[in-house]
Parts: sequence; structure tokens; C-alpha cells
Amino acid sequence: MAEPGKVGVAVVGCGTVGGGVCALLTRDGRTLAQRTGRQIELRHVVDVDFTRAKALGLDASLLRTSLDDALNDPQTAIVCELVGGTTFAKALIERALRAGKHVVTANKALLAHHGPELYALARERGVSIAFEASCAGGIPIIRALLDGLLANRIDALYGIVNGTCNSILTAMTQRGQSYADALQDAQRLGLAEADPTLDVGGGDSAHKLAILAALAFGQRIDLDAIPTEGIDRLQLRDLQYGQELGYVIKLLAIAQQREDGLSLRVRPVFIHRDHPLAWVSGPFNAVSVYGHAVGHTMYYGRGAGASPTASAVVADIASIALGTYPRLFTDLPLFPDRAEQATQLPLAAVQSRYYLRFSVEDKPGVLGQITTELGSQGISISSVLQHEPPDGSGDDAGVPVVVTTARAMEGNVRTALAALDGLGAIKGPTVCLGIVDEHEEELS
Repeated sequence: MAEPGKVGVAVVGCGTVGGGVCALLTRDGRTLAQRTGRQIELRHVVDVDFTRAKALGLDASLLRTSLDDALNDPQTAIVCELVGGTTFAKALIERALRAGKHVVTANKALLAHHGPELYALARERGVSIAFEASCAGGIPIIRALLDGLLANRIDALYGIVNGTCNSILTAMTQRGQSYADALQDAQRLGLAEADPTLDVGGGDSAHKLAILAALAFGQRIDLDAIPTEGIDRLQLRDLQYGQELGYVIKLLAIAQQREDGLSLRVRPVFIHRDHPLAWVSGPFNAVSVYGHAVGHTMYYGRGAGASPTASAVVADIASIALGTYPRLFTDLPLFPDRAEQATQLPLAAVQSRYYLRFSVEDKPGVLGQITTELGSQGISISSVLQHEPPDGSGDDAGVPVVVTTARAMEGNVRTALAALDGLGAIKGPTVCLGIVDEHEEELS
């Protein structure tokens, strides 16, 4: 039986984030008790390698190699899963829930793939799963959607939710680095993994979008149906041409509520340099949420790192200790295990403006062919930017012609580009990037 006012915690995985959580709980325990009125006690640190735990000076009596010690301890109310992955972590969480322990996790991949079944198991066992740290590091975006914005119908959500990609794009934009050089620097600085595929390919952002969209719209999201494109194919020249036109490129996780369903996607897009998300640089994250009553709200901060992510984990621990989060988890119908399956619209149904870069033969009539084909698909041209061939490369590379369009259906744009890329006057596949405007507020 747990002592009144005392809440025991087990941390499983004492790596970067787990170590940060242990440091906060031990170093700042008195402050946490003053702020919550609860004595939150670190009772178990479970791992197979305690190098980091020992470097932090954690008491050796806390270190365990078996989860059983924590699960069999009646004083332990909360298990923090901080090992990552989707196999061992899933089994670990299931064991903790079946043992009647609340779970706190930062595992976005696991929740994006298996969230509904895990939430359902937690309800069956009378406990909860908290996951503030899963989507944007230290930014309290989950709590905003579950609490602060409850009075609103959410109309749209735009997020810079991957610090690795944002760091690379910042280096390309501000320092003129190529993608390869910017990635190499990010790896050297510890801002990118040795294998960055999940980040730069957009998969990490898609995981986070699936979680955020489910809560924002109260619907179950199919992760596999989210169109996902990363930054690994971007060319520096397009970022530079975009800057000439007044735009900055960002990898955005986008969710829009439409009458016919949800439009979800992850992709690099141009936004105007005056857009609130344009100045978010380096490893920072930001999420813009648009509600029908509140209008535009924006949440900004560090999206990764030991201390910011640990801040979110410990906030979840405190909320469970106070009983506020379990009440939200129990009562709110927004969680995807209780929600209907969303109607997710195909990429062809996206409505946007577009940046198109053609490489064309330097001869009369080519621009006319472009405008005619675009026009046949109902696509209007907003602007044209033309430069001399790069580096004196002449006819082999073609002359770059940049066209921006008015708002159009993506399916129509892709149809027009397929036809144009088949013309002899167009050299190589056309580059196509979306242009995202500031979402129009619909205050009621």
C-alpha cells in the first residue's frame, strides 16, 4: 500500500532522456514537492547499462536490471518508459499497465502505431498513459489540446516538430550550405543521428502528426495514410530562388479539417518570411493551432534534448500524482481508442499554391507551352522568375524557370507536370514544392 502523499516512480531506460528525468527527480525533488504538494520519489532505475546513471551520481540502491522489482513494488505508482522502439517498449508498457501502474512515455513511434490498443488496455486496468514528451520535447502541446483548447473546434494545425530537419534547413537557408554539408554538420554537433533516415525522410514528423491530429480532431488516424515527404531531396538552388520570392522553406506537419475529411501531410513547403513559423530556427520546434473561438495560438520551444524532454516527462508524472491527468484520460472522448476512424483525404485533394522549377531549352515558345498546359488543368500563374543557366552549364542543364501558381488542386498540378515533363523542351523532372499561406482565422 502506497503512503499518502507519496508517489513512487520507476524510470526504465537511463539514456539521454531517462538520465534527464532522474536528474530532475533527484536534484529538484524539493521544488517539485513545493509546487505539487506531493512527494514524488524515484524508487527504481531499470537498465542494462548504468554508465550514465553512475555519472549522474544516482544512488546504487536505485539501480535494477529487472523490471520485476519495480512492478512488484506497491509504492511504485508510475513507470516511465524511455527505452524507445516499438517491440520491447510495447511489451514493457503492457506489463506495467497489467500490473496497475500508470505509464509515462516519450515514444512517438509506438503511440503512432499502437496507441489505441495501449490506451484501451490502460482503461481496462484503471490506469492511464501520459505522453507529453512524445511530440515536441518540452513544449506542452498535448496538454494544450487536452485542456486549454477544449472550448474550440480545431480547424488546422501546422507544426515544425523535428529539430534535426529544422537545423539542416536553417543552415541551408542562412549559411548557404548544401543539404549534404548541413547534414554532416548536424551529425557532428549531435543534432542528427548517424542514420538520420527517420528524421530527414519525414517519418518522425508523421508519427507526431498522427498523435497530434488524433487529439486535435478527436478521430483515429491511420499513420500509413499520411502522405510523407522529407527534406533529403531538396536542392539549395530552390531554397535560394524561394528566398528571392520572399519565402523560407520548412518541413511542416500539416493537419486541416475540411468538410469532406481531414487533410494530413508531412512535406517541405515554402512559407512567407513574415509567417509566424518562418523565424523558428535551429533545433527549435513550434506548433500553430487554429481554433474557431481562440483563433491562432502558437507553441514554441526546444523540441529535443535531455532537460526539455525530461521537463515534459516530469510534468506528466506530477499531473498523474495530482490526479488531474488520470481524470482527463478517463473522461475525455478525444483519445483514438474511443474515436471514430478519420476520413483522410488523398494527396491529390490537397489545395495549395505551388512553386515549380522547370529546366527548359533556351528557345522561343517554351514558356507558352508551360502556361498552356497549366491552364488546361485550371492552374493560374502568379509569378515567373527566370535566371541564366547555372555555372555556365548551357543547354545541357537547361535554363531554370521558376513559376508560382495560384491556389490549385494537387492532383491537377501533378497531371500538368507529368505532361510537361514529357515534352522535349523540358529537361529533367520538374521540382514541385507547396506554398503554405497563413491559415485564415474563422472566429465565431
